[in-house]
Amino acid sequence: MMRRHLFLLCAVLFFAGTDRCINSGAAAERNVPVNVKDFGAAGDGQTDDTAAFQKALDAAAVSDTQTVFAPRGNYRFNGSINIPNGVTLKGVWESVPAHNGIRDRGLPKPTDDGTTFLVYGGTGKPDEPAFLTLNTNSTLKGVCIFYPEQKDDDIPAEYPYSVAMRGKNPAILDCELLNPYRGIDASKNERHLIRNISGQPLRLGVYVDAIYDIGRIENVHFNPWFSLKPKLFRWQMENGEAFVFGRTDWQYVFNTFVFGYNIGYRFVESKSGVCNGNFLGIGADDCYTAVVVDKCAPMGLLITNGEFVSFHGPDPTMVRVNETNNGAVRFSNCAFWGPCRQIAVLNGHGTTGFSDCTFVQWGFKDREGERRNDKERIAVPAIQVLGGSVSLRGNDFQDPHPQVLLGEKVRKAVITGNIMKGKALIENKAGERPSIVIKDNAADAE
Repeated sequence: MMRRHLFLLCAVLFFAGTDRCINSGAAAERNVPVNVKDFGAAGDGQTDDTAAFQKALDAAAVSDTQTVFAPRGNYRFNGSINIPNGVTLKGVWESVPAHNGIRDRGLPKPTDDGTTFLVYGGTGKPDEPAFLTLNTNSTLKGVCIFYPEQKDDDIPAEYPYSVAMRGKNPAILDCELLNPYRGIDASKNERHLIRNISGQPLRLGVYVDAIYDIGRIENVHFNPWFSLKPKLFRWQMENGEAFVFGRTDWQYVFNTFVFGYNIGYRFVESKSGVCNGNFLGIGADDCYTAVVVDKCAPMGLLITNGEFVSFHGPDPTMVRVNETNNGAVRFSNCAFWGPCRQIAVLNGHGTTGFSDCTFVQWGFKDREGERRNDKERIAVPAIQVLGGSVSLRGNDFQDPHPQVLLGEKVRKAVITGNIMKGKALIENKAGERPSIVIKDNAADAE
């Protein structure tokens, strides 16, 4: 009797286990991503795969996984695609890829490996819809977007944005935007997430506007991986803007870097308004001007642990706060160096503050196209305040050259606790009055 009971128990456990295996197998089958090749995508670089991708994306929208997988291949697009709500389109890359485009840097070309989208549509029509549109809870991940007809040594051809982010919580992750005319339109959405992106957008990298609920940009690096050839790169230096921020509330930007633009980070007033946000660990190298503030929100821009370098262009400057600004701009624990003409030119009606920052290599003559000569230094102050209010506290001026100019229209100034190499050279045209405080700066003896 005992043996019979043991046999029945084993049989029950066996069939229960089998049923679980069958059920888990069915679940696994249901969770298989939609494959674009099952919908006719060729991935041969010649066949237009636009329609095949859209069919796969639309099918995924009603599937259990809501994921579309594009395996290794070169997918040609003559048109644009729309990622439905809640759908993820992913390639093979689990981290952001890196390629050299046309130039040979020992790296594979974008058509050599991985999942590459070859964009041919929209040439000469920059105002048309983006190549790819993300919607609520939709994601693009692990692909390289490449424009094969973009020449590497000529004025760039105009295209629409590569990616537009709409709805709520759209995300682009681990992607390379190798050579778009304009990269990401992150406007008219809520809580966008842009993470682990690299490439060389030629005219505009990321545009942010009409955001009323916390956008996030992390680990975005724009370097001249596509081309450093003279004609194209000169055009980019004269016209390119890496980041442009219009109206965005509580914008968070972390660990970003740009190289070789006219403006690295620009803050403007759009029809929707202006920006406030937290910018941590951002950098700009070899930009004509690293940071330009046309206008920002009264609650301000908080820029911490930044690194900014300018040494080319007609008037290389790290920071310009323009006459139109009436918001607050704060730089904390940032480093600025050149060789440049000046560190900052500040104007407007708002307040700009620098605290615990380092200033090096200013006061160089304008020598367009040439490295500036240390023997040709001129008496240009590092910080020129033409209007508004300024706070300079605890900074390190590492060159023995004029440090600060306060213009006649300056309303208030606090310059205190700074370290100055050589003499303290502060020119005060604003006059001696209670709203101008200059004291306790550590300089070498007269």
